[in-house]
Amino acid sequence: MRNLYDDDIAAWATAQAALLRSRQWEGLDIDHLAEEVEAVARAEVRELGSRTAVLLAHLLKWQYQPARRSNSWLRTIRNQRRRIVRLLGKMPSLKPMLQDGEWLEDLWEDAVEIATRETGLDDFPEQLPWRIHEVLESDFLPEL
Repeated sequence: MRNLYDDDIAAWATAQAALLRSRQWEGLDIDHLAEEVEAVARAEVRELGSRTAVLLAHLLKWQYQPARRSNSWLRTIRNQRRRIVRLLGKMPSLKPMLQDGEWLEDLWEDAVEIATRETGLDDFPEQLPWRIHEVLESDFLPEL
């Protein structure tokens, strides 16, 4: 099975699923299965991070470019909030990530990079100026 994992992960996954369903425990590739299960959790954390960074970037744009505010920005803000809330509802184990200061700092850096690239501005705050619960509130929109 280990060669199949390296050669064709989709075929490997299908074979592993068949072994699991038929309860053929001895044929399982335990080490790679554990890696893949952990990868699923990392992917969900990445999705939460990506959506939060996009939300933060749009909130920055909203705050720092009031003359350019648009329905498109508002739709993106609402859409990201909705998807974050949905993701947290399906996977409540991700909620502690929103309290992890180091993780939030990384997301803030990503958000500032996105906002800088999209606006040409470079005078954004060094630290997240809002509380994360505010950011996720449906009616929160920052003002200068």
